[in-house]
Amino acid sequence: MRSMSRIAFIGSLLFASTQALTVPSTAPSTAAVVDPSLLSVSLEFFAFPGYTELPATANCLANLATLRGAQPAIRIGGTTQDRATFVPSLNVAVNYTVASPADAPDSLTYGPPFIQLAAQLKGQVTLGLNRQLNNQSASLAAAVLAKKDMTNLFAFELGNEPEFYASNSPIIVAGGQGWSQDVDAASEKSWFETFSASVGNVFQGAVTLSWSAGGLLTRIGTDGVALLKSLSQHSYPQSACGGAATNLPNLMSHSGIVSYVSQYKSGASAAHAAGIKYFLGETNSATCGGGGISPTFGAALWIVDYVLQGAVIGVDRLYFHQGTISNCAYCFWGQSSIFTPYYGAAFVSEFLGTDGVKVAMLDDGTSAIGAYAVFNAAGTPVRLLFINTNYYDGTGTRSSTATAFTGLSTGLQTIHAKRMTAPAATSQVDEGAAVTIGGSSSFTSACARTGTQTTESVAVSGGAASVSLQASEALIVFL
Repeated sequence: MRSMSRIAFIGSLLFASTQALTVPSTAPSTAAVVDPSLLSVSLEFFAFPGYTELPATANCLANLATLRGAQPAIRIGGTTQDRATFVPSLNVAVNYTVASPADAPDSLTYGPPFIQLAAQLKGQVTLGLNRQLNNQSASLAAAVLAKKDMTNLFAFELGNEPEFYASNSPIIVAGGQGWSQDVDAASEKSWFETFSASVGNVFQGAVTLSWSAGGLLTRIGTDGVALLKSLSQHSYPQSACGGAATNLPNLMSHSGIVSYVSQYKSGASAAHAAGIKYFLGETNSATCGGGGISPTFGAALWIVDYVLQGAVIGVDRLYFHQGTISNCAYCFWGQSSIFTPYYGAAFVSEFLGTDGVKVAMLDDGTSAIGAYAVFNAAGTPVRLLFINTNYYDGTGTRSSTATAFTGLSTGLQTIHAKRMTAPAATSQVDEGAAVTIGGSSSFTSACARTGTQTTESVAVSGGAASVSLQASEALIVFL
């Protein structure tokens, strides 16, 4: 139920605005089509069966599906897909040994029950298979079973981030030559061709972090491209590996996000020109789990802006990686808590909504204030989103910025808005911070919504209005 908590904003003339924004009356030609599963999820291969045992997994995915009107797609893969060997006679989903539950295994086997679990997922599934160990018969056996049993199958990945294969990796040793993107592309194409005879042309190519995903297309030629459904680029804006320093203000900076995401525009264009999808098929805030920045409210704000910016430049889906259960700073949920980044996933999903078809950025991308509009199938703007990425760490005075916008119907007198906020960019739900959507709404440990959401009234005069956001906040405006 919608309730109005207060008259929050009076009129555009009473506020100083950082930019003069105009809401288009119809979707501009530059507006990007939004994939129904734009925000999707990647699950680390060995941890996938464990995720299916957490009540939060199904509930968190269902929440996003309800908000968006479509199931998030699921990618099962990551580093451990290239350590995994399929054993048809194994009667458990996965089998491995680790010194601590927080560790990822150096090697593992998996059996038909793994495929059966994947077949039960509600969204489209991309299944990662091992290429590094050069055991083509084992990976092909898994692919054949998955193709037979998984009606939700979207594509197969053959290998994960091959640019980081060690020089003694069996796939490299067997090739008898140096490893490069040229050699890897030939290997990918060879495996695609071999597998396609049994499972069809259902492959996701590239799956790289540092190599160009679009670069695969020219290397495998049109006959190779015909075997693909999508290209996957992996993307982590920062690194926490080997003690590397992370920086939350830089992560959540709107202008920084605009600049960072622009590097993927050429890959998206190349994929679309070839008639295939372009995904950030594994992504999150920082490699090696994310260090100190990933579980924060600033990271939740980053997700909102990053997802929308990805859509604007042509990314069809962004798959947010979920790593080792209970040892994963950037994860959306775990065994006993829903983590702060999930609030950003829910908020941007609500903005896109069940009727969101196209999205456009309204600002120029050079400041800390981001502004977006989402349009329905008729091309009518239905919601706006404003995000203030100025960093607030909870000390001193929290700044506030007003943004004026015009182009609304002159017959409007009041519209409504919903705010996502927290005490600071550094706030974490799992440390007791009050991270909220709509004033009091949050999530239980099983990812059920709790609390009552409220909206704020925004006064409109002559088709113009203004909204005010504190540093490190975001706001959806319903038109």
